[in-house]
Amino acid sequence: MTMTARVEGVSVDSGAVAAGGRRLRYGRDHPRYKWIALSNTTLGVLLATVNGSIVLISLPAIFRGIGLNPLDPANVSYLLWMLMGYLLVSAVLVVFFGRLGDMFGRVRIYNAGFVVFTVAAIALSIDPFDLGAGARWLIGWRVVQGVGGAMLFASSAAIITDAFPANQRGMALGVNQVAAVAGSFVGLLIGGLLSEWDWRAVFWVGVPIGVLGTVWSMRSLHELGERAPAKLDWAGTVTLGLGLTVVLTAITYSIQPHGDSPTSWTSPVVLGSLALGVALLALFCVIELQVAAPLLDVRLFKIPAFGMANAAGLLAAIGRGGMQFMLIIWLQGIWLPLHGYSFESTPLWSGIYLLPMTVGFLLAGPVAGSLSDRHGARPFAVGGMALMAVTFVALVLLPVDFDYRIFAALVFLNGLGGGIFTAPNTAVVMSSVPAAQRGAASGVRATFFNAGTSLSIGIFFSLMVIGLANTLPEAMGAGLQQRGVPAEVAEQVANTPPVGSLFAAFLGYNPIGELLGPSGALDHPGVDAQMLTGHSFFPQLISGPFHTGLAVVFAAAAVMMVLGALTSWAAPGRYAGEPVKWSDGTPGARGTRATVHFDDAAGS
Repeated sequence: MTMTARVEGVSVDSGAVAAGGRRLRYGRDHPRYKWIALSNTTLGVLLATVNGSIVLISLPAIFRGIGLNPLDPANVSYLLWMLMGYLLVSAVLVVFFGRLGDMFGRVRIYNAGFVVFTVAAIALSIDPFDLGAGARWLIGWRVVQGVGGAMLFASSAAIITDAFPANQRGMALGVNQVAAVAGSFVGLLIGGLLSEWDWRAVFWVGVPIGVLGTVWSMRSLHELGERAPAKLDWAGTVTLGLGLTVVLTAITYSIQPHGDSPTSWTSPVVLGSLALGVALLALFCVIELQVAAPLLDVRLFKIPAFGMANAAGLLAAIGRGGMQFMLIIWLQGIWLPLHGYSFESTPLWSGIYLLPMTVGFLLAGPVAGSLSDRHGARPFAVGGMALMAVTFVALVLLPVDFDYRIFAALVFLNGLGGGIFTAPNTAVVMSSVPAAQRGAASGVRATFFNAGTSLSIGIFFSLMVIGLANTLPEAMGAGLQQRGVPAEVAEQVANTPPVGSLFAAFLGYNPIGELLGPSGALDHPGVDAQMLTGHSFFPQLISGPFHTGLAVVFAAAAVMMVLGALTSWAAPGRYAGEPVKWSDGTPGARGTRATVHFDDAAGS
């Protein structure tokens, strides 16, 4: 019989001792274990987020490697799924894996996530096919990798919350969340560097880190959290999964043209899918209120801290999620070419020029998390949102051909605001629920982040495309004819849906070369091909329409941040200890309000 003795925060498995060696399992109170848990889970979320964004910059090299043109209309679905598939799958599955972690062990799910992620990275790096088969292989394994990423996302914050006392969770979750968000920007830089060498190297990076993380987590992490054994809520799982999948897929396809419209927001398929998805999500909420062991206890949202903090996190994700794409297009399609960079080199340089945002996040996250442990979350969550709102307004006021020093300062401050907000917000979410439901809470937080990011990308791209559709055709048609392009060809190119130009700029292609190449217009006598395909023609042509669209996009982002600041202000400001429960066992708090014990007065 195996016995476990616990002495001064260390539990010793007598079975392991009898086997010939002493194996110590560090408990919550041991000074070493919490740092091991933080280090490993931070590596896990860093790996997951780096691989989420690493393909963005690498897509041109990847598509060249498998012999496809990503701008060919027949290949647009491949492009969209390479861009969004990983994020969509992660968003759909995190609540499910969070609940499994509550039932069967968070560390067990987390370890499985490392294994799945690493296997997928190996498969991605050895794609044996080309053309459409190669694209389908990559998309399929990116989906599998998204499953592994969902396991890592769902469990990491819960493992940290289990390991750290309440007065240190803000700091610990700050470090973890800084790694998560910074990874999305680090992935851009790594992707740009590795794709210059070999497109397969983009996926190699996940293999050694995945193997290291797998071995390390299996040897070092142990279950500390409370388990809640129960039957799995299959009805809730299916309705939530289908609902999120349908909604996010509809949003992904909404940026494509439909008929005479520059986007698909008028498409019956997109609108019908959105209606179906919302209906399924509403049905999910009804099911969760009826079943004995729900996938997600929706009554958790009666806890003001949990509900308001998640709402603020969703608003932040909607406001910031698409920002990365807009800044990349701004740099790659306009600013970098105007400053002498070839279109082919712009993906790498855009990652470098966006580094100040990553630095700001890295500096602010741990500090804000630590300070919020002592002074309460409210001032930091509100202040971070307000700072991001101000920077969005300031970015709109910049000219398209900006002074980089001012641009760098603004994106640094935006990253700083994101770091100031994220760590305290995450700590509030994770500290406001019963210990046995932290996995589900972590899944909800990650779902809101991923779904908000997907929604943001769809909204930002749609607003930009609609703005360009109103002004770009006239400017492009006139500009092409001035350079000798026949009027018929110029009109045809000018009426091409603007999403093609955006994707071309995003992928590091010269949009004019891609648009005029199939027509052979560049070879016509009198056509100034050198000027048309040079560094300055397209940036100068699109700069006015783009800035008009950018003003709408960033104004919407600023509004999201202001709403998030107000939501954060309305949430309780400081947490202390574990949530209490109502007499019927549902999560709640003192008196008649369902909330974790918060002291609103900072510093009290």
